[in-house]
Formats: sequence, C-alpha cells, structure tokens
Amino acid sequence: MKAMDVVMTPIHKEGHMFVAIFFAVSVGLFFLSEPLGWAGLILTGWCLYFFRDPERVVPDEKGVLVSPADGTVCLVMEATPPAELGMGDEPRTRISIFLSVFNVHVNRAPAAGEITNVAYVPGKFLNAAAEEASEENERQLIRMTTEDGHDIAFAQVAGLVARRILCDLEVDQTVERGERFGLIRFGSRTDIYLDKGQKATVAVGQTMIGGETIIARKAPARRKAASADK
Repeated sequence: MKAMDVVMTPIHKEGHMFVAIFFAVSVGLFFLSEPLGWAGLILTGWCLYFFRDPERVVPDEKGVLVSPADGTVCLVMEATPPAELGMGDEPRTRISIFLSVFNVHVNRAPAAGEITNVAYVPGKFLNAAAEEASEENERQLIRMTTEDGHDIAFAQVAGLVARRILCDLEVDQTVERGERFGLIRFGSRTDIYLDKGQKATVAVGQTMIGGETIIARKAPARRKAASADK
C-alpha cells in the first residue's frame, strides 16, 4: 500500500468530533508547553488512525461468510447463541475476533441477507479476549437470514476501554455482504455464530480483514457409506 493511500484513507463520521476535540486541545497545550502540544498532535494523529474507514474488496464467491471486523481470531468454539435472539439452545460454532486499539473498528455485514432480530444487552467491560466476554460484557446482538437461507448471528462486544457501540441495523433491513453497519470504540470484539451446514475456515491467531477475509463456507457433504453389496 502506498503512503499516500494511508494518508488519504477516509475516516468514519463518528470520528470527526473526536479529531476536532483532540486537535483543539493540542492547540491549547502549545500555549502551556511545546512538548505537551506535540504530544497532543501525536494523539490527534492516532485518533485519525483509529477512525480510518478504508474501502474493502468483498469476495463474490457464493455461500461464504466474511469477517465482520478486522482483528485477530481469539476463539473458535461451540457455544449457545444469545438467548435474546431466540435461536434455541443448541450449540453452534462461534468465531470470536479481538480488535486492538490499532485495528480498523468499522464493522461489516458477514453476508447478504435480511436482519430478523436485534437486541442490545448492557453489561460489564471485561477484557474482550476473555471467553466470558460474550455473556457478560455490554453487547449488540444481530440475527440474520442470509440470501441462501442460513440463520446466523453476530455480535459487537465492548471491551476494557470500549464505551460505546454503534449499530445502524434494524429489523427487516436488507444488507449486502461487506456492507458497513456500525463501529465500536475503543478496543473490542466481534462474535459470529454459524448455522448448521457452515464450517469455519479460520483458526485461532489468524488475522482478519473485515469485509474481505472468508471466515466460513458451506460444509462439504458427508459421503454416504458404501453399500454392503459393493
């Protein structure tokens, strides 16, 4: 990526106010102390970096799910989907992605489809990488029926320093794969619960690019047992 591409990357609208505040404070700090002013400008630059909102190349392969966020896969496990979404208590594969304060925090729809349920759950602000964060932290839950008929769920989970979850999705809304739908600030996690017939294609420790990295595919059909007379 060229240096100019990094400089010209647009920022999410949520960041405009924060950048303006950081810059104004930096100017004020220069009147008190030049080193403090430069420190403020460095923090302003970090604020610009945090709220960056780059374009992504969304794969057009049929039947796949893409990562809803940038970050690192911290968990791949069987877990019961959130009770608030009414998806039953049968465990599903859950993929959890941890976002550090240096990752892009704009969230993207993992598939094309229709939003069937949304639920906000207040909670704690534990380390987002911890397993219990999915049940105990503040979170925004979304259920979706994908265009190929799968019933999936994904969640925005607050972390230690995250204090606001933004989600623009509503029930009956249709979205495209890779479409922006929200943002979490600052440092957080996203979860995605797969449906039957879908198989995770990522492993713990793998780096995700939101809207681009394929996170799950249709599971291969099981081979039928050979007949006894063959």
